[in-house]
Amino acid sequence: MKTLLLIRHAKSSWDTPMQKDFDRPLNDRGHHDAPVMAKRMLDKHIKIDAFISSPAKRALTTAKYFAETYDQKEKQIIKIAALYEASYKTFYDVIAEVEDVYKCIAVFSHNPGITAFANDLTKVQVDDMPTCSIFTVQADIKSWKLFKEANKTFLFFDYPKLKE
Repeated sequence: MKTLLLIRHAKSSWDTPMQKDFDRPLNDRGHHDAPVMAKRMLDKHIKIDAFISSPAKRALTTAKYFAETYDQKEKQIIKIAALYEASYKTFYDVIAEVEDVYKCIAVFSHNPGITAFANDLTKVQVDDMPTCSIFTVQADIKSWKLFKEANKTFLFFDYPKLKE
């Protein structure tokens, strides 16, 4: 059994309009929401054993909050350049390359690709993955290479404002 947590980066700052999109940091709400959502996953007894992130600052910072909550070091976060501005097809390619030793992975990325990918996974559809939202599915497979073709079961969709 393999579990995928698809996580959109937390809310980012637009304080510096000329800043490159790739380099945008989290804003105050993002710095608040990321650890809150990470703790929610821990409280649900979700045992994430790999953190895979776009190298863009806002996604990587979100991943760092999750890794820290799970007592993992920042250097253990797997950075994949293709997850920045990824199409939904790219997500499948990235997941197919994940080592099979990992049973539960968290993938941190961006819209619009992350929403398109979430909507391709099961019959459960979301209009938009809000910042720091988590779309989770499970597949009865032994290898991540089989994920794309596998039947996937929707587990839950959570986001910061859902519990406020």
